[in-house]
Amino acid sequence: MKYFDELKRSMDFLAQDSRVMFLGQAVACAGTAMSNTLKDVSKTKLLELPVCEELQMGMTNGLALAGLVPVTIFPRWNFLVLAVNQIVNHLDKMKIMSNGGYQPKVIIRTGIGSERPLHPQHQHVGDFTAAFRLMCQNIEIIRLDEADQIFPAYKKALDRTDGKSTIIVEYGDYYNEK
Repeated sequence: MKYFDELKRSMDFLAQDSRVMFLGQAVACAGTAMSNTLKDVSKTKLLELPVCEELQMGMTNGLALAGLVPVTIFPRWNFLVLAVNQIVNHLDKMKIMSNGGYQPKVIIRTGIGSERPLHPQHQHVGDFTAAFRLMCQNIEIIRLDEADQIFPAYKKALDRTDGKSTIIVEYGDYYNEK
């Protein structure tokens, strides 16, 4: 099994659930390696957004409160950092602030930017997994080091019943290497 193929299989699996929708940049339009994993997903499940990371995460939170399971895509950690307010102060705290009344389920898909064959510079290759684990008590962060971790991670994120959301971290370099 190949890393990219498992990502594509996982996105196709998620798309079968009527509650799931995908949103972000390069979701309905080509633009990143992640776009290719969504090529067989119905266009009705894809919401293309401009570069507006905090707004995207705010919309994601609202969609989750409405009962959907948004898969919100930030192609690199460095972009996800711009949504930290919505993640740390809102999504992560909703269950606590509402005494369990709100338990939104969000799947945040992000990645450690590819460095090969061309290094895009340091503002695109950050890995903030450890920092987000320290900041988020009600969001599980799963880093996908191997292809065999991919489908189980996305299935767990969709099926979980513990009131947590999930940040899933992919490696851009592994799309073509593993």
